[in-house]
Amino acid sequence: MATKFKMKSRGIGQMLRMPGMQAEMLRRAEVIKGVAVGLSPVYEAGPHPGHYKASWQASSTRRGGYSKDRAAGIVRNTAYYAWRVEYGTEKVRAHHVLLRAARLGGRNQ
Repeated sequence: MATKFKMKSRGIGQMLRMPGMQAEMLRRAEVIKGVAVGLSPVYEAGPHPGHYKASWQASSTRRGGYSKDRAAGIVRNTAYYAWRVEYGTEKVRAHHVLLRAARLGGRNQ
């Protein structure tokens, strides 16, 4: 006996926002955060050694993505100079910590 499947956009949207999906996005964000902490440079001679490394946060939301229609995980660093570490300046080379963490942490986790 054959089974029929009829996709409904509304149902797909509900699935992408359900609590289990949000929990999975948070789990993945936590994995990426852990990798980012491990990759974070520590400038021992600076005024706040280890502040950048300790400033990583992971969270999730039900209204993420471009259209705000799906669960999403969020990883961020709250240090005011985090963008300088990520992208670099004329005096400091770019470390691309979040980029590398997303690439490494997003694999089969």
